Amino acid sequence: MVTGINGYHTEPLDSGDFCVSVSKNHTFGTDAVLLAHFASPSKRDRAVDLGTGCGIIPFLFLRDGLTAGCTGLDISEEAIALCRDTADRLALGERFRPICADLSDLSGILPAGCATLVTCNPPYTAEGRGRINPNSSAAMARHETACTLKQVVAATARLLNSAGRACFCLRPERLCELMVLMHTYRLEPKRLRFVAKDPTCEPWLFLAEGRKDGHTGLRVMPTLYTQNADSTMTDELKMIYGIYKTEAAE
Repeated sequence: MVTGINGYHTEPLDSGDFCVSVSKNHTFGTDAVLLAHFASPSKRDRAVDLGTGCGIIPFLFLRDGLTAGCTGLDISEEAIALCRDTADRLALGERFRPICADLSDLSGILPAGCATLVTCNPPYTAEGRGRINPNSSAAMARHETACTLKQVVAATARLLNSAGRACFCLRPERLCELMVLMHTYRLEPKRLRFVAKDPTCEPWLFLAEGRKDGHTGLRVMPTLYTQNADSTMTDELKMIYGIYKTEAAE
């Protein structure tokens, strides 16, 4: 069990004993759960999650038995300590590999072309914009203080093998920026889905998938709505979250 981490506790990912270790600085929200579902890995995928935090995306993959193995990479030692705690408690063995490293320099850490799937929930606020949180962990999660979107896309492209998939989530105001970078780094956009509270609201998030060295052809999926008119969770969001979330809401 990790000790000395502020706000450390476990969060269930199913109705049984599959729990992830989280802290005040490294927890997870709806965006990460949506990205994990959107990525939909196959059983044979070798997945790498960049800026993994508490490891929520790889652990959701492993909970469902969808990948051959996952690597969670983060620059924060606290985040990786939480990942190790979860992996040890669940006895995941070689199925999960936590790495503390800077994604802008992965030479000698992860070989090029090692992944068939790379996911990333990058900082939403571009470098030099917005008020930066005085908490360094929160700042890294929300602002480009530790890495830029360009560095994220470049690292993703390096890690993927040809035809491998990259999945990201970001705020809509950065859609054009991401699409240009994906094209620059040979990650051809293949799927795009917007997420909105309800049909009366503008999207607050988008999910995008690119395929390395893929042919052109972008599919824009139906918008995912998170709330019904009475502010209850939509059936689709209930399905994505799974039984532990729906039971807690009842």
